[in-house]
Amino acid sequence: MNDMEEDKNYINLIRGDLTKASQAHNGMPDSVGMMNIKTANQTILEASLLPTPRALWDSFWYEGELSCLFADSNVGKSILAVQIADRIARTDNVLYLDFELSDKQFQLRYTDEHGNLYTFPEKLYRVSLDCNSLLEADFEETIIGSIEQMALQTRCKIFIVDNLTYLCCAMEKGDAAGRLMIQLNNLKKRYDLSMLVLAHTPKRSLDCPITSNDLAGSKRLYNFFDSVFAIGKSAQDGGLRYVKQLKVRYGTYSYDADNVILYEIEKEDAFLQFVHRGYSTEKEHLKKLGDNESSQRDCMILQLSQSGKSVREIASQVNCGKSTVSRIIQRSKEAKDMAVPSVPPSQPTASGTMGQDGTVGTIKDVKQAELFAGQENGEDKP
Repeated sequence: MNDMEEDKNYINLIRGDLTKASQAHNGMPDSVGMMNIKTANQTILEASLLPTPRALWDSFWYEGELSCLFADSNVGKSILAVQIADRIARTDNVLYLDFELSDKQFQLRYTDEHGNLYTFPEKLYRVSLDCNSLLEADFEETIIGSIEQMALQTRCKIFIVDNLTYLCCAMEKGDAAGRLMIQLNNLKKRYDLSMLVLAHTPKRSLDCPITSNDLAGSKRLYNFFDSVFAIGKSAQDGGLRYVKQLKVRYGTYSYDADNVILYEIEKEDAFLQFVHRGYSTEKEHLKKLGDNESSQRDCMILQLSQSGKSVREIASQVNCGKSTVSRIIQRSKEAKDMAVPSVPPSQPTASGTMGQDGTVGTIKDVKQAELFAGQENGEDKP
């Protein structure tokens, strides 16, 4: 902090003291029961002395926030959450409460085809649940008490809970999610924690945009969170995912329905992760491509392949997954291999060409086969 900032803070402290004195002079108490009272000026003066929260992951999750990431089953919530934890743990201690995967499942997820293990940052700690705790008379009190003790004993400020749905099912009580969120919110404020909570959505249609109503349990849960973002599965390409912001308090509302982030799930160097594929509108991924749209996309992929673009570059440009691009190029090559030998040099006829086996194929048929085959000069490299 430089001298100018110190002088500014000192002036604000004096102004704050004067504001408090003015409030007392006007006969206004500073608290009534459980409620604290201060002027709006006093509020912003005190807040100005606090550090500005830093972004933990882009504009989706900031320091001091209780945030929620939700999605349907098997869309990749845990994969993205571990990726976020991995990034943050390069500088800060992170406690990842994993109630989803067994140790072996976790290990296999981060092992490549040659048996090599991914190396996580040393500041990432995975927390698993003691199965005996499920027999506790008051599971809710036990889980909240354990999180509080971890905050006290580890002094860790960043928690990721995977996931809320599991905990609520384990509680087997009505409105368990609401009560749990109240408790987590209290812990967040008491110990200045940053928490990311994962949650499921009920089974949803891919042709509908993601809204706050999709958060499983109750829409009231939405109100407990400072920020909310979700993962959607593209109806156009099963290999693509998109991430959308639904609620923001800090930062900017950058990734709404008009500007979602596209990802493809891949394993690179034993690390299963969301790989950035560009940006799009949510609307583009809510319906399957029609025959004409699909043909246009395929033609564009083949043209880009012929121009020497890599599979990765094509996937980003066309807004589809690498697996889809590879499949279309491979299908084109197979069609070419089948089509070209079946039309050997032959004698032209009025209606087309005569093959060696006596069959007739029109010149138009040959041209279409060649066009679909893409006349590739070289195989694209992923």
